[in-house]
This record gives sequence, structure tokens and C-alpha cells, in this order.
Amino acid sequence: MRAPCTFQAVRPQTLGLIGLGAIGGSIARQVKQPGRGGGNGIAVVGWSPEPAERALAAQQGALDDAPARATDVARLADLLILAAPPSANLAQLAALIPHLKPGSLVTDVGSVKRGIVARAERLGIAQRFAGSHPLAGTHRHGFEAARADLFRGAVVYVTPCRNGGDAAREIAHFWEDALEAEPVVLDAAQHDAQVAATSHVPQVIASLLGDFLARHAPPGSTFGTGAADTTRLAASEPALWTEILLMNRDEILPALRVLEESLGTVERALEVGDAGALSAWLERAAAWRRRIGGSEA
Repeated sequence: MRAPCTFQAVRPQTLGLIGLGAIGGSIARQVKQPGRGGGNGIAVVGWSPEPAERALAAQQGALDDAPARATDVARLADLLILAAPPSANLAQLAALIPHLKPGSLVTDVGSVKRGIVARAERLGIAQRFAGSHPLAGTHRHGFEAARADLFRGAVVYVTPCRNGGDAAREIAHFWEDALEAEPVVLDAAQHDAQVAATSHVPQVIASLLGDFLARHAPPGSTFGTGAADTTRLAASEPALWTEILLMNRDEILPALRVLEESLGTVERALEVGDAGALSAWLERAAAWRRRIGGSEA
């Protein structure tokens, strides 16, 4: 059974970020807050492929240095965080290994973990890498969407490599100590199966409903809070979610097939006017929603 972890470890003196969007930028902003990392001697260096984004992050005090090359960040960092989209993180991991500072640790912040954990093992850095997945985010993009409190109180899954328990503990400690998050160490395969059901399928359903309404809602329709709330995830970045869904498709497809069975049950109940079956289906959903909170109509 997974459990929150509390660790006692040494903070990195230099944090390196590859990617300065909403997630990477928020890490930088929070670490550099007075009284947090910035008040306790953590230097933050960061790189983005967009020079304007690097400049903005430095101008706003989120970075101590913004080198023009990602390799320069890797050479300086005690802890290197890959905060680009998932496929870019995989490429950066391979490209930056020759430039890593001796003894440094590496993590990423993607929402699919098996691929990058396996890549780290194949590249021979299993004892220096553990994946991370903070359950926090925003539908806005870029450094301007970054917030200094994004990770405060958020669960962050940390997924070790084989024989990588020490690295996972150090990385979990960083999330807890410097970012006030709640780290949970979890096997990468278990993580991907879990988020397929709890995150990736909800994204598919929200986007499916958004696409349906875009194509079939009568012209001039007014959308109330029900449509707005249930399609909120549909505003997520399409390119990012294309990568995520494809990377975790072996877990998502079986979940969608189970969902098709549930939809068939509802269709059959409507066809024959089975109020009991409809009521039971609605009550199961309502009871689950009440358990997790926010049960207002």
C-alpha cells in the first residue's frame, strides 16, 4: 500500500529546470519565494527553447541564471527537473546525461511514468533518476501561467527505478521540503494504471463531450454550468494530451472499453424505459461524487 513519505535529506544547492512553462515556471517561482528555497540558499537555473520565456523568468526573479543552452543547466544542477512535454523529456534525458554534474539527481514531471523510468534504466542512471508527477496544473500555458503556490499541499507521485530507492527518497524530500507538496512513492506501472482511470479517461470524456457539443449543439445554444463544468478539461492543450494518451494507450484502451459497456447499459435502460436501472446507475455516480466532495447540484 502506498503511503505519504517524510524524509530528512539535504536540499540541493542548485536546482536546474528544463522547461519554464506552467509547471517548470511554478517550481521556479515557489522555490525562489522569500522564506522558502530562495531564502535558504537554493539557486535556480532554467532553460526554455523560447528566449523570451527565459528572459521573462529571470526578470521576474524566478531564475538566478537563464543559460542559452540546456547542457549548461545540466552541468550546474544538483537536482535537474525535466519539465517539458513527455516526448521532449525523453529526448532531453538522453541528450543531457553526458553533461550531468557528478552526483546529481534527475526527475521529470510528466503524467506517464513507465516510459521515462525504463529509459533511465536503459541509459544506466537508475540510481540517479526517479520520475515525478505532481497532481497540480493549469489549463493555461507558458511561464505567465506559473504560480508560486501551485504545489502547496498537492500530491506528487514519485516513481523509482529498479534499485533507485535512494534517489526517489531524495527527490520526494525535495517536493516535500522545498515545495510543500505531499510526495507518495509509487511503482511506475501502478501509477500509469491508476492515472489512466482517474485522469486520462476523464480527459477523453471531457473532450468527447466538448467535441459533441461543438458539432451538434443547436446554433445559438446557451451553455449552463453543467456543460461548462463537465467540459473543463476539454480546454487542455491538445498537443500535450495527444502525447499523453498515446504513451499510456495500453492502459487507457481497456478502461474505455469498460466505459463502453456502461454506456450500453444506460442505452438499454432508456430503450425499454427501465427507471430502476437508470436510478441505480445515477445513484452510484452521485454517491461516489458525494464521497469525494463538491456535491452541489
